[in-house]
Amino acid sequence: MIRAFGVQERFINESESKVDFNQVCYYPSIIANRWLAVRLEMVGNLIIFFAALFAVLNKDTVSSGLVGLSVSYALQVTQTLNWLVRMTSDVETNIVAVERIKEYGETPQEASWKNPDYTPPKEWPVQGRVEFKDYKVRYREDLELVLRGLSFSIKGGEKVGIVGRTGAGKSSLTLALFRIIEAADGQIFIDDIDIAKLGLHDLRSRLTIIPQDPVLFSGSLRINLDPFNCYTDDEVWRALEHAHLKSFIKNLPNGLLYEVSEGGENLSIGQRQLICLARALLRKTKVLILDEATASVDLETDDLIQQTIRQEFKDCTILTIAHRLNTILDSDRIIVLDNGRIVEYDSPESLLRNSSSLFSSIAKDAGLAT
Repeated sequence: MIRAFGVQERFINESESKVDFNQVCYYPSIIANRWLAVRLEMVGNLIIFFAALFAVLNKDTVSSGLVGLSVSYALQVTQTLNWLVRMTSDVETNIVAVERIKEYGETPQEASWKNPDYTPPKEWPVQGRVEFKDYKVRYREDLELVLRGLSFSIKGGEKVGIVGRTGAGKSSLTLALFRIIEAADGQIFIDDIDIAKLGLHDLRSRLTIIPQDPVLFSGSLRINLDPFNCYTDDEVWRALEHAHLKSFIKNLPNGLLYEVSEGGENLSIGQRQLICLARALLRKTKVLILDEATASVDLETDDLIQQTIRQEFKDCTILTIAHRLNTILDSDRIIVLDNGRIVEYDSPESLLRNSSSLFSSIAKDAGLAT
């Protein structure tokens, strides 16, 4: 496979680099072991010396059998010390594995994948209404709340931007929608269905997210776009065309069968994000979440993504966590979070007109308002 793609030189260099890095760590370990061995030999020799000295000084009172026994045991001290120190080191090293197994065993499990007692309609969500009711969440029981009593509603098909300074709770809100973190109190409704009652598969398969860091797997482009083989090639090509990737994919060796490396390292960041966009276009769910989807791409790719989203998801509910404020200025409404609470919720025009609003302050910092 490596020879077929003509990348022998790259893999050789990468292998040699990893071997060099391993040796950088290995040599100090060898030196430390040799240093310890010398010290243990010294301790063993001292014990032998004192055993022999004791036998000489007490030659008149100690029997020859006791002298032979003490010296023979003293000769084994060095070997025993080496074994004892090595075993102690091995126990300290391997106990980490025990700690990890214990940690994994105590990790709380997610909710059930399916809930046979509560299955949403096949076409759910139809309208894409989202409602939070006094929603609170924390990452662990012993930690403070990261979302503190959020209450708001989003109409079906509405475009809502979510902004706030670092640590305000923007990403936590996204995690809550997918139930990656569970509610400490309150409820989330999508089309009047409490998502806490749904199985995780029923919930997550009906929502779409385009994350900041695109997720690609080792395998063909088609597998990355349609991992469960739910769509025809024509549908895949149509999604690629809308994502402005069709001509690029056609020029690749093998087209849709082009091999993507782990994490998409053989593609640019912009191309990876456009592939995630094409994946979202294929699924076309009624609720779309953009978690700083364009934060890592150039302005040209940002414009392509925004243009496609406006055209292809115009009837969908879109929640956009914004890194670049210009991407949400055309939203219907904007939620401004601060310390896990909603401090402002209005149209961008109204918030910008209010010079004392937090959103206006953030816009000024970004150079979008005066």
